Amino acid sequence: MVWYEPHENMETAILREKEVKKWQRNAKITLIEKSNPQWRDLWEELIRA
Repeated sequence: MVWYEPHENMETAILREKEVKKWQRNAKITLIEKSNPQWRDLWEELIRA
């Protein structure tokens, strides 16, 4: 996992997921590289949060 966004509730998370899924690949890559330019695996960070 190289990118994630926390959300207050399931509804907003699902709406955001649907929005991002419609994006073209280059927009998704830009989103990832803004917060994780080295493309580190964030899984350990996520499960400890």
